Amino acid sequence: MTNIKVIIPAYNEEDSIALVIKDIPNIVSEIIVIDNNSTDATPINAKIAGATVLSETRKGYGYACLKGMEYVANQSTKPDIIVFLDGDFSDYPEELTKIVAPIIDNNIDFVVGSRVKELREKNSMTPQQVFGNWLATTLMKVFFGAKFTDLGPFRAIKYQKLLDLNMQDKTYGWTIEMQLKSIKQKLTYIEVPVNYKKRIGVSKVSGTIKGTIFAGIKILGWIFKYSFKK
Repeated sequence: MTNIKVIIPAYNEEDSIALVIKDIPNIVSEIIVIDNNSTDATPINAKIAGATVLSETRKGYGYACLKGMEYVANQSTKPDIIVFLDGDFSDYPEELTKIVAPIIDNNIDFVVGSRVKELREKNSMTPQQVFGNWLATTLMKVFFGAKFTDLGPFRAIKYQKLLDLNMQDKTYGWTIEMQLKSIKQKLTYIEVPVNYKKRIGVSKVSGTIKGTIFAGIKILGWIFKYSFKK
């Protein structure tokens, strides 16, 4: 049986985190929520819902994901697949089976849930998110011949392949780093269309001017860094 673990970075998601955990299919062996210095009941609600809860006080999406990976690395039994999922309930956790299917059935290395327009709830993505995704994926296509259409956070990857990527970004560049390194290391990858709805609460990235600007800088920085890297 395939061993699947889910890593969920979470910052002030007390109203949504239990809903996310509840809808994750039972094919998952462990749900790991990394509380990224929340000031609300996020860690308590996640624990009550049945997740393993870790604490990462250094704020940043990448910091939280790396904390989850460190925890998994110290376990005696390693997973076959790691799934990354946000804690805001904008994705449909029950679609995890669709995300991991290409890995289990077809031996694909890496799968990204693509938030295609026809499956997105109206206004579930801000204009800056839509534009940012288009710009980043267009540049990846131009510079690297990539076929990605989205930087969606709902994604699955073979555990060993994830380790091979040597992930480093601590904040907003985590998703783009994973995709760029996957291309560079010639991983097999595919996108799976997923449904997407308005998140619960306010986005810490696209919901603020500061978050949007810094995310944009990080994403473009990774793209240009890799364009000039041999």
